Amino acid sequence: AGLVHRAPHVLRGGGHGNVLDAERVGDGVHHRGGRADGAGLAAAFDAERVVRAGCLARRDLEAFFAQVAPESASYEHDDEGADDMPAHLRSALTATQLSIPVQGRRLMLGTWQGIFLFEHRRALHRRKVWITIIGEM
Repeated sequence: AGLVHRAPHVLRGGGHGNVLDAERVGDGVHHRGGRADGAGLAAAFDAERVVRAGCLARRDLEAFFAQVAPESASYEHDDEGADDMPAHLRSALTATQLSIPVQGRRLMLGTWQGIFLFEHRRALHRRKVWITIIGEM
């Protein structure tokens, strides 16, 4: 994913971006994962146009995480700053890995569903997402 800031980042969209051209897998499983305790993956509503514009869906997602794990709360663990423990809590609500069925070279996502990397830390972080495809060509 590269260098990212706090926000949901679209990794692959639903209706328009789910053809697996490079992988050339006909049917199988698309497996993604990340190794970060301050970020997480989710298959969620793909408001790609809205998210990229920084509008409604992105603000709603950020507001949800801010309510669930606010930086203003008093946490015992704050070794890396005020966003440290909230980032760990927010990560617990997302996934470290996702498995999505592939059929006919297409991710079996809903029309408005996409794969997101949620960065939960304020500062820029370099995040890597690995992909494993298992299936038949």
